[in-house]
Amino acid sequence: MNYSRLATKFASGNSLRSDVPLTDSQIMRVAPSIFAESEHESRSEQYTFIPTNLILDKLRQEGFQPFMVCQTRSRIEGMRDFTKHMIRLRHANQITGKQANEIILINSHNGASSYQMKAGVFRFVCQNGLVVGEDIADIRVKHKGDITGNVIEGAYEVLDTFDRVDESREAMQAVALSDEARHAFASAALTLRWDENKPAPVSPTQILRANRTEDVSNDMWTTLNCVQENLIRGGLRGRDAKGKRTTTRAVTGMDQDVKLNRALWVLSEEMRKIIA
Repeated sequence: MNYSRLATKFASGNSLRSDVPLTDSQIMRVAPSIFAESEHESRSEQYTFIPTNLILDKLRQEGFQPFMVCQTRSRIEGMRDFTKHMIRLRHANQITGKQANEIILINSHNGASSYQMKAGVFRFVCQNGLVVGEDIADIRVKHKGDITGNVIEGAYEVLDTFDRVDESREAMQAVALSDEARHAFASAALTLRWDENKPAPVSPTQILRANRTEDVSNDMWTTLNCVQENLIRGGLRGRDAKGKRTTTRAVTGMDQDVKLNRALWVLSEEMRKIIA
């Protein structure tokens, strides 16, 4: 693998995704809170501070490599070095293929988050990362006690769930949806992205539209990926509640991205079970 290739920007100035493992210098430029040297002054004496970069170094020693990082923005002066951040990692045996299973590590040093680990799937063709639903992997470690050991153990627990992730993906690929079912799925997805009291500016047909020939299929997995990509990336033209022309915005907020992705996965799994 050629590790000299450059990383590419993903979503916003506070995010970076690469097709090769990221270096510390690359990570520092977009997510300095990962390298915080202490917790925020608002934390109590009971708070155990372990810098995320130390956890990352330990995970690297265990064969996990970072391929995407981001952190949230803050309008509070001096808070940038402590805000919530996310790292998406792959284990050495999960790097090849059309999709890559990823461990999603979330943390903060200002009390906004415990250490969290979730399962994710990255699809190379559309460059978007799905977040798997809570029922498969959602591990949380409080800022107390043996944080490093518990996070490493949690990473392996998530790694052990990847067989179930693969089974779910294969099961979705095996389910063919009727036009009516695909429309119903897209309609439900729109309510996850926009408030029910505020009509979506685009139609189910628009978010079902394939952006490449390999996505022209009616199976559940491909339908999920088309809808997810169109909702996350934005750029769709429509009309707002007042009838004015508008273009949908990309989902760039870390929390919103994770929440929407997980909700779409759960929606897909439940629909698959009903149809199967």
